[in-house]
Amino acid sequence: MFASAAKDMILVVDDEPLISDIIAKCLEAEGYTCDISHSAEDALGKLELGTFSLVVSDIMMPGKTGIELLTIIKEQYPDMAVIMVTAVDDRKTAVKALQLGAYGFVIKPFDLNEIAISVVNALERRRLHMQSRQYEARLENDVRARTVDVHRREEEICMRLTSACEYRDSETGSHTRRLGMYCYMMGGELGWDERLRDEIRIAACMHDIGKIGVPDVILLKQGLLTASEFEIIKTHTTIGAQILSGSDISLLNMARDIALSHHEKWNGTGYPQGVAGQQIPESARMVAILDVYDALVHERVYRQAMSEEDALDIMAKDRGAHFDPRIFDAFFHIIPEIRKFRLAMQDRPQ
Repeated sequence: MFASAAKDMILVVDDEPLISDIIAKCLEAEGYTCDISHSAEDALGKLELGTFSLVVSDIMMPGKTGIELLTIIKEQYPDMAVIMVTAVDDRKTAVKALQLGAYGFVIKPFDLNEIAISVVNALERRRLHMQSRQYEARLENDVRARTVDVHRREEEICMRLTSACEYRDSETGSHTRRLGMYCYMMGGELGWDERLRDEIRIAACMHDIGKIGVPDVILLKQGLLTASEFEIIKTHTTIGAQILSGSDISLLNMARDIALSHHEKWNGTGYPQGVAGQQIPESARMVAILDVYDALVHERVYRQAMSEEDALDIMAKDRGAHFDPRIFDAFFHIIPEIRKFRLAMQDRPQ
């Protein structure tokens, strides 16, 4: 007696009742539970209602053939094991059946032991296939969970690093949080995928991290800066890039690009490198627009807040000069969304 599993239900499909009865009785003697269909159509109806593990099907039947039945089964029940049985020793038919997903091919007249062995092998292959797929699914879930955890840790580290600036300038902290969300919205408008949008949400918060190296007497000065003081302020771009350089983490690499280049201008008159156009990383071109917008509509130590209408009028004059025109147009398109978020942030305790 061959090894069997009572939980495995088998559907025997053959238009000849004698053949289907013999196969079913043979398999029931091995401990399996069997049902019988005399057509592919009837078999499909039983498959909808039952929980079968395997189908043993004849190929040549009136109506739908066994090959057609096999094709439908593999489309609708991909985990189903199927063994094909035929009186025609046709190599092409056998190859086609196996290519379509059959687990075995038996030629009539057959020995009953051959059927039993084929069933054991097919069910074992099915079990191993399902076990492998379940393992892969668990592995994917584990990798996904670990990735989420790593990303959470990266975000926490980055935000703690950013928070260092808040001890020197409380507006910087509020500004960076708003800027991160503006960039997330902008990424969606520009067609960025969710991973990149989430990265720039965090990376943008570190755009001014280099200000940690700027003396307070200059950083917090009320009123206009002298030319020499402004040169010192400009070093926050290179200081920030140095702090964020040397990593193999894509988030930090994006943050480095933003820190270094968010004061570059589309026409090449920005700092610190004076690069222009597409030479400026897209992430930095986004931050350049959103950083100016947020700075203009909020109070700073050296001036009062400006109305959004006035701020947008001023910024529009710099489209194509300071700002990438394509990204600037996308910014204008999402102004209502940005405004809604900005006003909601003002209502929250900081």
